[in-house]
Amino acid sequence: MRWRFTRPRSRRPGPPSEYALLPWLLLGLGSFSNLVQGETPNPWIGGLGLLVFNSLYISVVFRAFDRKARGSRATRWSLVALGVTTLALGAGYGGNWLLFFPLFGLACGSVMRGRNLVRVGVPLSATAAAVSAYHDGWGAISIAYGTFISMMVTAAILTLSETVAELHDTRQELARSAVEGERLRFSRDLHDLLGHTLSVIVVKAQAARRLAPRDADASLAQVTDIESIGRQALTEIREAVTGYREGSLVADLDRARSALSAAGIEPVVRRSGPPPGRRAEALFGWVVREAVTNAVRHSSATRCVITVECAPDHARVTVTDDGVGVRSAALAAPASLASLASPDSQAPRASWGGTGLTGLTERLAAAGGSLTTSPAAPPADGGFRVTATLPVDAAR
Repeated sequence: MRWRFTRPRSRRPGPPSEYALLPWLLLGLGSFSNLVQGETPNPWIGGLGLLVFNSLYISVVFRAFDRKARGSRATRWSLVALGVTTLALGAGYGGNWLLFFPLFGLACGSVMRGRNLVRVGVPLSATAAAVSAYHDGWGAISIAYGTFISMMVTAAILTLSETVAELHDTRQELARSAVEGERLRFSRDLHDLLGHTLSVIVVKAQAARRLAPRDADASLAQVTDIESIGRQALTEIREAVTGYREGSLVADLDRARSALSAAGIEPVVRRSGPPPGRRAEALFGWVVREAVTNAVRHSSATRCVITVECAPDHARVTVTDDGVGVRSAALAAPASLASLASPDSQAPRASWGGTGLTGLTERLAAAGGSLTTSPAAPPADGGFRVTATLPVDAAR
C-alpha cells in the first residue's frame, strides 16, 4: 500500500469573506416568527420592511469588501436607507425588531473606517438606546451596547485583516525586489568581470602571437600571464556568485598596468593622500577595470594615466588616455567580443557604455558618489577621461 503525502496549501492572509457577515441575519428570526404567528400588527408592512432590510444589508455587506465600491455614493445611500428602515421597524414594532439596531451597527462597521466610526457610532447608539427605552425600559442598555460594540469590533477586525493583507503583499514585493536586485548584481558583476578579463586575455594572446617568431621567452611570459589571469577570473567569478567579493585597488591597478603594457599603451599610476576605505577600493577597482578595458579595446592610445586621490572631503579616481576621443554620437551598446578577436578591428569609442557605464553609475550612485565621462582635451575631442567621485563618508 502506497501512502501519498501532499503539502497543505498556504492560505493567503486577508480580510474574511463577506459571507462571514451573513449569518448574523439570523438575529431577525424573532421578527420573522412574530410575522408568521400573527403577533405583529400590519404584517404586510412588517414583511415588506423585513425584506427591504435584508436586501439592503446584503447589498451593503457585499459592497464593503470591495474597496472601490465601499467608498462609492451608492454604498452611502444604501447605508442611509438601511438606517431609515432600521429606525422605522424598531420604533414601530419594538421587541425583537430592536435587534436590527446591532445588525445595522455591524453593517456600518463593515463600511466605515477611522473617525467616521465615532461620528456615527455615538449618535447611532444613543438613538438605539432612546427607541429601546421607549419600548423596553432598561433593556435599552443591552441594545445600545450591542449596537456600539458590533460596529466597533467589526470595523477593528476588518481593518486589522486588511492591514495584514497589505503587509503580506508588501513582504512579497520586497522579496521580489530582493531577487531582482540580486539578479542585477550578479549580471552586472559577471559583465564587468568577464568584459575586463576577456579583453586582457585577447590583448595578451595577440602580444604572444606577435612575439612568438622572434622572442620565445617573452611569448611564453605572455602565455603564463594569460593562465594567471584566467585562474584569477575563475576565483573572482565564484566570489561574485556568492556575493563575497571584496575588491583590492592595488591588485586592480597592477592588472591595469599589465593590460596596458601588453596593448602597447604606457601606464602611469599616481596616488595621493591616505588609502580609501574598503568599499571605496572595491568601487574604484570596478572603475579602473572598465576604463582600462575601454582604453585597450577602443582608444588606439599611447599613454594612459590613472590618478587616485583622497582629500579630506572626497575620494576620486580619474582614468585619462590620449586616444581617439569621444565621437559626437551617443553612447551605444558595447562592442561584441568577436570584434576583439581581430587585431585590426577598431571599434568606436562611442561603443563603450551600455551595461558597463550604466553598471558603474549605479554602483557609485548607491554609495552617494557620481561618475562622469568627458573628452580629455576639449574642445578638440581628444582622448577620453573617466572620473569617479565618492564622498568621504562612503570612501572610508
